[in-house]
Amino acid sequence: MPTIRPFHLCRSWLFVGGVDHDALKSAADCGADVLIQEFEDFTPPHLRPRARELSRELIASWRRVGRVATVRVNPLDGDGREDLAAVVPAAPHAVLLPKVAGPEHVIELDAAITALEHTHRIAPGSTAIVPNVETAAGLRLTFDICRASPRVVACLVASEDMAADLGAERSREGHELDHARARFLVDCVAAGIPAIDCPYTWTDVEGLRRETLAARRLGYRAKSLVTNGHAGIINELLTPDEESVVAAERLVAAFEEAQARGDGRVELDGALVEVPAVANARRLLVRARALAGWS
Repeated sequence: MPTIRPFHLCRSWLFVGGVDHDALKSAADCGADVLIQEFEDFTPPHLRPRARELSRELIASWRRVGRVATVRVNPLDGDGREDLAAVVPAAPHAVLLPKVAGPEHVIELDAAITALEHTHRIAPGSTAIVPNVETAAGLRLTFDICRASPRVVACLVASEDMAADLGAERSREGHELDHARARFLVDCVAAGIPAIDCPYTWTDVEGLRRETLAARRLGYRAKSLVTNGHAGIINELLTPDEESVVAAERLVAAFEEAQARGDGRVELDGALVEVPAVANARRLLVRARALAGWS
């Protein structure tokens, strides 16, 4: 069985309809780091039993080709407990939970997974949790949601549900979600949990590139998606390129030379380089090296 990519190095998180056979089959070849069998919005209620039947072999097949294999269940006060009963025995790497409005939802999911792991003799604590923040109420409590359970390995902010809850008018530019995405990121960083940006829900490539670059500049290192063809672009843009690596190496070298001379900062290309910029450059180099091992 291939070694699985660590969650903090997962750049692209692809949602796939729970019974969409063609999409589920092709997902493993699209390059997305994380594959998500989606039981909620993308699977009508009357088809959820069929999605549960597919889950065991599907998760096993995704694991065999080295993908991070996950599921998004329904809220636990809906069909979520039936979803969990079917999917936890298949040992997904993580369970995503939608409509998380507070830490109590994560705690409840943790308890349900713990019981199922015990029943099915699955290694305790091996099933991770990824809360999905999709409302204003959840956004205000993102930090607490991230810290609610040691199982939480990442947290995802929604686009369409968040916009709907805010009463925002959707646009390709997405500026109506700028504040929500920035605030969400701040809370995730403060909690020490990787933040997953919302999906770009149009099909054009130019818009995807624009939105992913904007997310990267904010500080996001992961983005969700709903279109297979977007995976490669997200991976490309969220992986430090050669130019960025060379620039970071040059900045670090210039700063270290200045320190050796007894200076606390250095001017490089018209900018005064100080400790925070150097720390950022070093983090980029560490991430570039780590990702290079998961090509």
